[in-house]
Amino acid sequence: LIYDSFAHYLVTEKGYDEDLLTLAPDNLDFCCKGLVLDIEEGNFLKLAEDGTVLRASHGTKSMTSEEILEIYGRKEWKHFNTVSGMVSRTAKYYLYDNYFDLPGALLCARVVDSLDQHDGQKKYDFWKDMVAAIQHNYKISAFKEDCGMYFPEVKNHPDKYLQRCPESVKKWLKQLKNAGKILLLITSSHSDYCRLLCEHVLGNDFEEYFDILITNALKPGFFSHTPNQRPFRTLENDEEQEALLSLDKPGWYSQGNATQLYDLLKKMTGKLDPKVVYFGDSMHSDIFPARHYSNWETVFILEELLGDKGTVPAKAESEPLEKKGKYEGDQLKVPYFVSKQWGSFFMDRLPGLENAEETLVHTWSCKCISTYSTIAIPSLEAIADLPLDYRFTRFSSNSSATAGYYPSPPRALLPNEDSVMMK
Repeated sequence: LIYDSFAHYLVTEKGYDEDLLTLAPDNLDFCCKGLVLDIEEGNFLKLAEDGTVLRASHGTKSMTSEEILEIYGRKEWKHFNTVSGMVSRTAKYYLYDNYFDLPGALLCARVVDSLDQHDGQKKYDFWKDMVAAIQHNYKISAFKEDCGMYFPEVKNHPDKYLQRCPESVKKWLKQLKNAGKILLLITSSHSDYCRLLCEHVLGNDFEEYFDILITNALKPGFFSHTPNQRPFRTLENDEEQEALLSLDKPGWYSQGNATQLYDLLKKMTGKLDPKVVYFGDSMHSDIFPARHYSNWETVFILEELLGDKGTVPAKAESEPLEKKGKYEGDQLKVPYFVSKQWGSFFMDRLPGLENAEETLVHTWSCKCISTYSTIAIPSLEAIADLPLDYRFTRFSSNSSATAGYYPSPPRALLPNEDSVMMK
């Protein structure tokens, strides 16, 4: 749906090739988290922890090791310093680090293919149109106005797109609350869309699970901006009201900043430095900023840990056929399974000439996990049945790069199995 809503806009509003509208079942193999799009060159890159290029594609077409070495050499990619310092995005590159974004990567790659075919371009200028497509589909008023393809479709067919929250997770949220924890929901989605999701996923009583709800939080700015730059606002009928000078009580708010939120948490807990554990699935919007700016504990939700076993989760198998997505008959893989084109999310071999000795290295994505997350888990369900006082091993507890993965590290990071994983 995300792919279709962007492609439709590019074709109807910006005159791009209609071929973009059709997806072949194997196209989605291109989608792999942790890719960086070098916008001007039209190249996608998979980076090693030291910033060298491990794999690359021009549009959707993989580059050979020789091409990679010729263009990028065995040195740090030119923007690596800026991207790794901030886990950021600029007009020169875009980091694809969550499933909400990934269909856009495939679309951009196909746009590059299409422009090459028709115009033989060397520098690419499609990004502004891509931004316009994102704006059109996701702007704050889009849900209310039924604008674009995305929101109207999710509104009309929520069951097709949303999975209900497992009972074990609901029970866990209630246990946390009963144990005196303060529960927060912080999302960049606007309040109307958040309500649709939460009612569907958690139930009509979803507000009872949380003490504080913050929508339109505009992460990562929520963490990096000062109270003056990003004040909290109250909501009336999903319309944002005037800015608040401070946050005085729990409730539902819009926008805001981590500094004033933390002041409220001090007040609510009566502690000088209350501990916050923040769960998120985006390194760029959640994990890096929460750790870097707020020094919160971070739990990275990493679905790649599910795909690591090489088997389909049992639950997916038991779904009735009519619930399956439109490509599943063609055996479309769940996105977190290893992409044939891009290989493991965690490890890869350095590109070398034919007979060179193989060197396996950690990917930059993998390095970010052990640097910025306290622990990484495949889903909330994976920890929901544990006692609340369960002690996890942190990434920082020893020098091991695998310590913080729960319930177990990805196979690619374990000794002796590397070669199996990389084939």
